[in-house]
Amino acid sequence: MKLKTKKYDVADYLDSDEMVAIHLDAAFESADLARIAEALGDVARARGMSKIAKATGLAREQLYKTLSAEGKPELSTVLKVMAAFGGGLKSNFSSPIRPATGIHRKVVTSTRAKARRAA
Repeated sequence: MKLKTKKYDVADYLDSDEMVAIHLDAAFESADLARIAEALGDVARARGMSKIAKATGLAREQLYKTLSAEGKPELSTVLKVMAAFGGGLKSNFSSPIRPATGIHRKVVTSTRAKARRAA
């Protein structure tokens, strides 16, 4: 008997708002832009890319390309897609100040290095 396999697709498991929130939170916390774009694409596929395209006014093909690990979505696209999911972006400043991590750390480190070279 031959073993039948199916390619794993996380979109198959994003079947509740809670699962979507966990998936997107993990991507945003990683501060990895490719991971964030890919996670948005996962959720868009789970919710129906055609439905998301219609809600955002963007072409379905454009969304597949932009919301992938290789895509580089603009902030306006991210906001439209998040709104189509029924959510949005919000800041969370209620927690104590933490050391710089992720993107902020990269920007701060890069800016400081440039300043030292210029001096």
